[in-house]
Amino acid sequence: MKLNTTCIAEELSIFEKKFAESMKSQTPLLDLVMKYIIKRKGKQIRPMFIFLCAKLHGEVNESTYRAASLVELLHTATLVHDDVVDESLERRGFFSINAIWKNKIAVLVGDYLLSKGLLLSTSNNDFQHLHILSEAVKQMSEGELLQMEKSRKLNLSEEIYFEIVKNKTASLLSSACAVGAYSTSNDSNITAQMKIFGEKVGIAFQIKDDLFDYGKDKIGKPTGNDIKEKKLTLPLIYTLNKVDKTTKRKLIYIIKNENKKTVSVNFVLKCVEENGGIEYAVIKMNQYRDEAISILNQFNDSPVRKALEELVRFTTDRKY
Repeated sequence: MKLNTTCIAEELSIFEKKFAESMKSQTPLLDLVMKYIIKRKGKQIRPMFIFLCAKLHGEVNESTYRAASLVELLHTATLVHDDVVDESLERRGFFSINAIWKNKIAVLVGDYLLSKGLLLSTSNNDFQHLHILSEAVKQMSEGELLQMEKSRKLNLSEEIYFEIVKNKTASLLSSACAVGAYSTSNDSNITAQMKIFGEKVGIAFQIKDDLFDYGKDKIGKPTGNDIKEKKLTLPLIYTLNKVDKTTKRKLIYIIKNENKKTVSVNFVLKCVEENGGIEYAVIKMNQYRDEAISILNQFNDSPVRKALEELVRFTTDRKY
C-alpha cells in the first residue's frame, strides 16, 4: 500500500528544511551526529499526522511547523535513549548512535535533542504544545518502566498490555495529532478529540507491529523476534490466557529459557496461531482503527480528511 501525501507534500518539504535547521549545533561532534540522524530518518508518520490534523482544522502556519519539529526532536531523543537502554546496535538497518559513538555520547545526544525541543517551544511561547508533549514523554517513561516490571514475571494481563501500549507507544502519536490540531484551531475540544483519535491509531499501529512477529512477509524483522526478546505481545497474551495450565507452563518456560532455540520459538508461534491469538489481535487492531475513523467522520468531508483516513488505514495495512 502506497501512501498518498499529495495534499501535504509542500508542507513536508518545508518541514524537512526547518527540522534540519532546528537540529544544528555549533559543536562539531554534535553537528556530525545530527547529520547522521537526519540522513537515516524513518517514514515520517508523525509529521504526516501533524500536518493532516492541522489542515483538517485550518491553515498550516509556523506554529504547526514548530509542533512537528518538537515532536520529531522528542521522538528522536527517546529512540537514542532507548537504544542505550536496550543495548541495541542497530536502528532501521543502520548502526545506532551508541554503536558508533558509545553510550556516554548517545545519552548526551538524547539530552541535547530534548533541550532543543524545549527551547524551540519556550522561545516561541508555544506553551500548549509543550504541555501536551511533556505529558507524552512522562507517559512513555511510565509505559517503558511498567513493561520492564511486568515482563520479568511474564504474567501480563490484556488490561496491563493496553495500559503499556497506550503509554509507551500511542501517547506520542496521540500528542502529535493534538498539537497539529491545536496549532490551527486553538480549540481545546477539537484538540481533545484529535488526541483520542491519535491514541486509537497508535494502539492499532502497535498491534500491527505485534502481528509482524507471526507473519511470513519480508518486513525487515525476523519472525519470532519478540519472543526471542521476551516481549509479551497481544497474540501471545491472548494465547497464554486461553491454553490449559500445562501448555501455559511450557510456553512460559520457552520464553524464559529457550527463546533462542528455533524449534522452541516455532512451537510458540504455532501454538499462538492454532489458539486464535493472531485472529484475535487482528480483530482488536481493526476495532481501534475503525474507532479512529469514526472520530474523523465527525468532521466535514474533504480531501484532507480522506488523506487522513488513508494514513490511518496504512498503519494497519502496511507490510513493514
